[in-house]
Amino acid sequence: MAQDPSFDIVSKVERPELQNAIAQAMTDISTRFDFKGSNSEIKLQEEHIVLTSENEIKLKQVIDVLTTKMAKRGISLRAFDFESKVEPATGQTVRQKVKIQNGLDKEQTKQITNLIKDSKLKVQVTIQGDSVRVVGKKKDDLQAVMQAVRNADFKFDANFQNFKG
Repeated sequence: MAQDPSFDIVSKVERPELQNAIAQAMTDISTRFDFKGSNSEIKLQEEHIVLTSENEIKLKQVIDVLTTKMAKRGISLRAFDFESKVEPATGQTVRQKVKIQNGLDKEQTKQITNLIKDSKLKVQVTIQGDSVRVVGKKKDDLQAVMQAVRNADFKFDANFQNFKG
């Protein structure tokens, strides 16, 4: 018997795309006139992006350059927490750690399942750790769920993967 169509809703940033966006931002920063001679840097760590610059004004410009490059590469800015505080670093610089969202937490999975259940579509929704599996008999129902999730005003990033038809 054939399996019903399904897909997973996850929150995951494509690591290679993020690395490319950071490399492009660093190239842009190294060639820009207003950053000449400044000690501005973007480093990718496991769960954070570490931004360093001379002062908070330059740090905001670094964030602006980075977010522009990420948006051009199709990376959702909702997957990052830019709200962490700016802290002093070595050599009279300031640093900010930007958390990268990896997976959905319990509250976020509940928001997604409630949205799907409120849509009254004939699909089954199951929470699987840090992702949500949606299964339905009709592909049209699954596409309607995808559209509803895309149109929802979540404060986090939600991607689709493992589409099985």
